[in-house]
Amino acid sequence: MILTENISTLPTTLEEFMAWEPEDGFKYEWNDGELIKFVGMNRKQMHIFGVLNRLFISKGYWQQGTFIAEQEVQLTGIQMRRPDIAYFTLEQEQLMKQGEDEIPEFAIEVISGNDKANKVEEKTIEYFKAGVKVVWLIYPDNKTVQVYTSLKQAQICTDDDICSAKPVLEDFEISVNDIFA
Repeated sequence: MILTENISTLPTTLEEFMAWEPEDGFKYEWNDGELIKFVGMNRKQMHIFGVLNRLFISKGYWQQGTFIAEQEVQLTGIQMRRPDIAYFTLEQEQLMKQGEDEIPEFAIEVISGNDKANKVEEKTIEYFKAGVKVVWLIYPDNKTVQVYTSLKQAQICTDDDICSAKPVLEDFEISVNDIFA
């Protein structure tokens, strides 16, 4: 990773990272001392977010929580990540408003050409260790979705297969084809 800032201004601890304001206009994640440049969602990823957000609203889940893109999530005392999409309950939303760090129960990563397989796997492991209950890895280029309900339980969905956010959001279900429509 090439950073345009003076090396002496880069954070060296999570506390420094949380107070840091990058001068290059990018967002970053922090993973145990590693500064990771975060590339925001592209148009294809935003379209997928829009499809899933409309499903979230149509199922009435907006009355129970929020579906948010690129929210800072402090997974541990040494990790701050930004899931592409995350679900937080209304209770979590209130705690976050009061300055608490909350872990989403449902997280979605929309995988781009910039993502490396081993880093996606590391992040998935981190999510489950932190308490996330359902993780979707959406691969737009292959039109597949990997639905994880634990590190040992995964379903690979294609075509008309149904992706589900159970047990977090009971009837949040959508076919792969509808995600990419």
